[in-house]
Amino acid sequence: MKERRKRDVGSWGRFFWCTFFVVISCVIVTGFTFSTFTIFGEKSRPVLVSSWRKHALEAITGESYIPPAISIRETVIFPDQELVFLKYPQSARLFNKDELDCLYFSPNSSDTHIKLPPEDVDHQIVRCPSRPHGFTLSLALKSNVLLPPGPTHQWDYLVYEALIDRDNTTVAFVKGLNLKPERASDPTRFECVYGWDFRKPKFLLRSEVVSIAQEIVRCKTPLSVLNNPQRLNSTIKVSVRMKGKGAILHSVAEPKHRSPPDPPVRKPHVMCICTMVRNQARFLREWVMYHARIGVERWFIYDNNSVDNIEKVLESLQAGKFNVSRHLWPWIKTQEAGFAHCSLRARDSCEWVGFIDVDEFLHLPAGVSLHDVVWNQSSTIAELRISCYNFGPSGLTRVPPKGVAVGYTCRLTAPERHKSIIRPEALNSTLINVVHHFHIRNGFDFLNVDRGVMVINHYKYQVWEVFKEKFHRRVAAYVADWQDDENVGSKDRAPGLGTRAVEPPDWSNRFCEVMDTGLRDRVLQMFEDPETQRMPWQEHQEDDEVESSILMEQLRSKRVVYSEPL
Repeated sequence: MKERRKRDVGSWGRFFWCTFFVVISCVIVTGFTFSTFTIFGEKSRPVLVSSWRKHALEAITGESYIPPAISIRETVIFPDQELVFLKYPQSARLFNKDELDCLYFSPNSSDTHIKLPPEDVDHQIVRCPSRPHGFTLSLALKSNVLLPPGPTHQWDYLVYEALIDRDNTTVAFVKGLNLKPERASDPTRFECVYGWDFRKPKFLLRSEVVSIAQEIVRCKTPLSVLNNPQRLNSTIKVSVRMKGKGAILHSVAEPKHRSPPDPPVRKPHVMCICTMVRNQARFLREWVMYHARIGVERWFIYDNNSVDNIEKVLESLQAGKFNVSRHLWPWIKTQEAGFAHCSLRARDSCEWVGFIDVDEFLHLPAGVSLHDVVWNQSSTIAELRISCYNFGPSGLTRVPPKGVAVGYTCRLTAPERHKSIIRPEALNSTLINVVHHFHIRNGFDFLNVDRGVMVINHYKYQVWEVFKEKFHRRVAAYVADWQDDENVGSKDRAPGLGTRAVEPPDWSNRFCEVMDTGLRDRVLQMFEDPETQRMPWQEHQEDDEVESSILMEQLRSKRVVYSEPL
């Protein structure tokens, strides 16, 4: 009997340990396959690579493929470049442009591949030249480690940004809806979709559209998304679908909370400015320093794919105690959407926000302060409309050394249009805006500011060296590019210029009808050093211009045009 008991105990013991071993093995294999796991106190996430990609990448380098710590999250194809979004592990070091190559290879051939340096690397975004026809884009580290390609999206139809507003709605920014400017559309024709993989409809959350206008869709955020903050920090995305047609737009937009649920009782800043720039770093110092002197306290700089060392200029301004921040906004021709995004960011810290460009200067001819102008408005005034005067090259052929406000002094007689300073709390929930002009809520009104109190000097037509950059690409969605043969008679064009970046013989003397030295005289009085006759921004301006020219020339030399498939 005792022997039988011993055998039974031994059998059950062996069965227990065998079962335990099988369960642990399954857990380990599952961890290796699907999730982040910990070994010796270090976290690791395996990278799964499809067999054709793995073999193609091995063939290109002649070495075994080793999954890297970083990965390509996804790629967005623009007309003239591609954005590759990287996914880094927590606390990982970010790579710079000298450590990466853009790698182009044919999925059907392991012998044909091309390596080109990236145009720029900015945090987690790598900008690569456009791929040749029939090729796949990936990235290669200079250490011969290759990253497998991620999902690819066309820019024409894409949900590209999203944030969760203080009322718990999701504000999504969408390309490809082709809605009319300055007009709200019927929200019942659309629905919002949340999920991790839009190819699996069973695992998607759908919600109603609250409002839709231009490129901005406001969605009712599902409670399961709002009530689980961890999901907001994962890869959950939001997209938009037109009802009845089935197709869900591709999306790279991960909604994040942007604002606290309740507005602050007292905002830290009276006057702020939002702007969008592309390769305007050499003009930022003058623009920021001048507006700080007249009362601007905070600047939101939306960087639209600059390659002119703008980070260095902004760091220098920050070191000088100017409250400037850079927000990377890589989406082309989306100025209106960018300004709407900025209005939500600025709303919690700014009583008033101006939306002007870096070549536009607020000028107060009567000598009053900007704070005096905005504080003297009644509580029902939510928008100040300011007339714009367009200045020409003023006889100059080179960039004026003391800055644009001192150098350009001849303008057209009549103002062209207005730009706005708004109370962000009073904006219409659709966030409709065109040419820096927002729609405001019912119950609020606008005021046309007297030109003797405040105007905008718009240094629109500068020396040709500066002006010709406009031919590359305009930032506004509803403004045609200069080289496009459409809307040729628009006010956004230079009259009589045409669509080619060829300098007219009389360019330096164009757009000159009235001599206007009012802002020039005030800037000289405020800033010129009486001993050296230099302006404070000139200390770095020469270096900025040299670095900018070098970087722009390097970029032009890197651009590759493929006339046929390689």
